[in-house]
Amino acid sequence: MRELGWLQHALDVACEDWRQNLPHGNPVKPVRRPKINNRRERRLQQGEWQALLEAVNQARSPLMKPLLTLALATGMRRGELLSIQWKHVDLERRTVLLPQTKNGRARTVPLSPNAVAVLMDLPRSDDRCLPLSGNSVRLAFERLRQRAGVDNLTFHDIRHEAVSRFVESGLSLAQVQMISGHRDLRMLMRYTHLQTDDIVAKLAAVEHA
Repeated sequence: MRELGWLQHALDVACEDWRQNLPHGNPVKPVRRPKINNRRERRLQQGEWQALLEAVNQARSPLMKPLLTLALATGMRRGELLSIQWKHVDLERRTVLLPQTKNGRARTVPLSPNAVAVLMDLPRSDDRCLPLSGNSVRLAFERLRQRAGVDNLTFHDIRHEAVSRFVESGLSLAQVQMISGHRDLRMLMRYTHLQTDDIVAKLAAVEHA
């Protein structure tokens, strides 16, 4: 599917920018693209987060632990975390401004006390709070996951866990949307899988009220 998108874009550029006339227009546009089910519902299981924190102490980069902690505390994407600049951090107001995000809109992320504490402990030797490359984080996280003995977990799953916890804490979907930056509530719903046990407990409470 991704390759079809690249091919369509290349042909569009050829037609519009290079003035190459295709006899029947862009032949890729009418092609129905197969639906790819890449939806993940991975949540952290009991003991996994602690195992990750213990394993991260062995990481080569001292920034991996604050990165991991901020990921769970803020629900930010990996690229957003790595793009944070000190000039956009307001520790008094407990906010971080993200001028550019995946959906193309700036976003101000409120910070929890834990997130503020992590940022306060970081050195300010660079314009960025976490001066790491995306590829180095990808490789380091894979090594970390293996040391921790945690299977089938991606860095993005931590965002999923964070957003799910925001909902479970009682925040409204609108409030969670402001934190997470999802474009609409339908996109946000895929991240908000409440634990079945929590729902059962709440239903029981309603019946006995």
